[in-house]
Amino acid sequence: MTVDDLVKVPARCGKAQRVSQGQHIQIVNTHGTQVVDTWAFNADNMGEWMSMEHTRATIDKMMPDLGEAFLSNRRRPIVTITEDTSPGVHDTLNAACDVYRYQLLGCTEYHDNCTDNLKAALAELDLESVRTPCPFNMFQNRPWEMGNRLYKDPPKSQPGDALTFRAEMNCIVVLSSCPQDLNPTNGADRTPKDVHYRVF
Repeated sequence: MTVDDLVKVPARCGKAQRVSQGQHIQIVNTHGTQVVDTWAFNADNMGEWMSMEHTRATIDKMMPDLGEAFLSNRRRPIVTITEDTSPGVHDTLNAACDVYRYQLLGCTEYHDNCTDNLKAALAELDLESVRTPCPFNMFQNRPWEMGNRLYKDPPKSQPGDALTFRAEMNCIVVLSSCPQDLNPTNGADRTPKDVHYRVF
């Protein structure tokens, strides 16, 4: 498999993909340092989505292990992790970045953001969501220590590392190649990069 066999999600942009029940979607961190905000919606009811808070509360873990499912806001399996070739460092806590986040970081002009990427990607399929659910922040490294302090460290993933999910219902999966360039979320060089995916 080469990059030419995959669909590109350009740096700073989003992409929505229909994935039928039983199909798999594999997301490849092409350059190794890119965080991918990831959502999944029930294709037959956009009011049901992959929920970080419902998943954590039900499985009593920060995220599912290999072979386990993320749950929807109706506490039903929506996607299952079938493969993770990365070190397994991901985040389920951070809200998607938005214009307000970048204003807090000092931006005085518009900054690309994952919230708007979600809306734009869904619009390409003539869809919309009633809200912006907390995403699964694939490859994001947000360690914490005593005192409950959270840190923003570069991803631990390497070029070509990938996660694969199996759809447990007909899904709309949305991927945003996070535009964060004001801290090391997307690597020490603070430069967002392309990622790729395939459905099989």
